Amino acid sequence: MNILQVNSSARADASHSSRLASSITQTLRGAHPAASLTVRDLARTPHPQLDETALGALFTPADARSPEQAARVALDDTLIQEVQAADVLVIGVPMYNFGVPSQLKNWIDAISRAGVTFRYTDKGPVGLLQGKKVYFALTRGGVYRNTPNDTQVPYLRTIFGFLGMRDVAFVYAEGLAMGPDAERAGLAAAQAQILEVVTP
Repeated sequence: MNILQVNSSARADASHSSRLASSITQTLRGAHPAASLTVRDLARTPHPQLDETALGALFTPADARSPEQAARVALDDTLIQEVQAADVLVIGVPMYNFGVPSQLKNWIDAISRAGVTFRYTDKGPVGLLQGKKVYFALTRGGVYRNTPNDTQVPYLRTIFGFLGMRDVAFVYAEGLAMGPDAERAGLAAAQAQILEVVTP
């Protein structure tokens, strides 16, 4: 088993979402001791956003790219290769202003490439990253699960499903900004969920 852990919080060492993602990874490795692990920390190594320069590089044929364009595309290629090699993805996702962190959005934009991770057909798009399990560790200051204010889960289901990854599970740690007792309860609930969704 190859595990890819993606930490997307801007708070590297103090991140609850990264810690929960690591807890999921540790639980997986406890069941599969020989599993390999790659950690992509988007706070320590931010990925550049998809801008006009990046688009120009992506839409230029490989043999016609400048050295700068080739280097920019290579950054995305590395992320795509990590996802392609993974059997399981574990992604830490804090809620920022009711959405996902910009660091995670940049990563998603980088791995979403037509003809590589999805393709268009006469029956519509087909995701090419199939046969993978994805765990999301979600952390929120308030309580939003199963409410209209939870925009993260629909978005994550949609984009990962579009890429072919439909076997997804969510772990929720909520109420983390509602006082010490609520924080402890939210984190404890998340740890209990990990045992439920990860342990066979």
